[in-house]
Amino acid sequence: MTAGPDHQTIALGQPTVGEEELAAVAEVFRSGWLAGAGPACRRFEERFAKTAGTAHALSTSNCGSALFLGLKVLGVQPGDEVIVGDYTFPATGHSVLQVGATPVFADIRPDIWSADPAAVEAAITPRTVGILAVDVAGQPGDFDEYRAIADKHGLWLFEDAACSAGATYKNRPAGSLADIAAFSFHGRKGITAGEGGALVSDREDLIAHARKLHTYGIEPAISREGSGGLPIPSFHELGYNFRLSDIQAAIMGVQLDRLPDLLASRRSVAKLYNEAFTELDGVTTPVELPDREHPWQSYILTVAPELSRDDIALRLRAQGVQCNFGTYASHVQPLYGKTETLPVSADAFTRHLAIPMHANLTETEVERVVETVREAVNALS
Repeated sequence: MTAGPDHQTIALGQPTVGEEELAAVAEVFRSGWLAGAGPACRRFEERFAKTAGTAHALSTSNCGSALFLGLKVLGVQPGDEVIVGDYTFPATGHSVLQVGATPVFADIRPDIWSADPAAVEAAITPRTVGILAVDVAGQPGDFDEYRAIADKHGLWLFEDAACSAGATYKNRPAGSLADIAAFSFHGRKGITAGEGGALVSDREDLIAHARKLHTYGIEPAISREGSGGLPIPSFHELGYNFRLSDIQAAIMGVQLDRLPDLLASRRSVAKLYNEAFTELDGVTTPVELPDREHPWQSYILTVAPELSRDDIALRLRAQGVQCNFGTYASHVQPLYGKTETLPVSADAFTRHLAIPMHANLTETEVERVVETVREAVNALS
């Protein structure tokens, strides 16, 4: 059965953009600086550092480039091992491979799906140099415990905050919970320029080094604006082109203005879902721990083991309700060549179902999602 004319598709994710973003882009057009790492990027970086609770921020082309740059400036080398929370989009593990190191995946907590601190500590070997902890669906993991482990073993701590803009952990903002953190501004994230990312830290040395690396190994051109001479930079280190454009940065400035309202809308949708699904046998609602504020980048149901997550998903899609699996159990991906089984993450990979979550959802659409899920679950029970 397919969705009828009265049942328009309800998107799994959707950005909230409008005339304000268009006006900001027009201002960049008038400025004549459309390229990356320009004035709009610097203005956004100053504001985003405050949002993340850090002293410094660097805008990047995407979160993958921010993760890569972070690992580079932390000094990760071929032969090193980095412990990675297993339940994540593989960009996290990819970044470790891209710097020549080996990702060692740690199994996850069964409730909030971030790396289990006990599994993290058990994975440490003499080759371990750091911990790359993922805020799954935006909710921060156990960063006090991660920090204690890192300090005990002389490791650095890196927060993959791809989904976490606006989240908090014990009243501290996501991004400020580790030595360095990376964010994503992909189209499904809470704030977005379609693509983009940021690297944040209190350590000026790390961000300054990353700033050079993200512009081919030299200071961005804006640093030479207004010079009385003709400064010609020299290349001493292999760098990359990982800059955010000023067009995207202008959009992100407006998105930061919207952030409080966007978070409030997502939290309202999550509350409606929680209330509706609490009594539905066959699915379990996601957990928000009391010492954290969840940004609800995704809303993920856990389907009972006796039901088929995939069959429920097909029924939802047939009714015009977009959905997807949660995210990846990284260790089962062929690229990594792992043979061990991380049972909690592997189970989540087969049972999680992400349903529509974005700030534009109406109560009517939420009610339709709820009813469609209920019908699908009951039909298969």
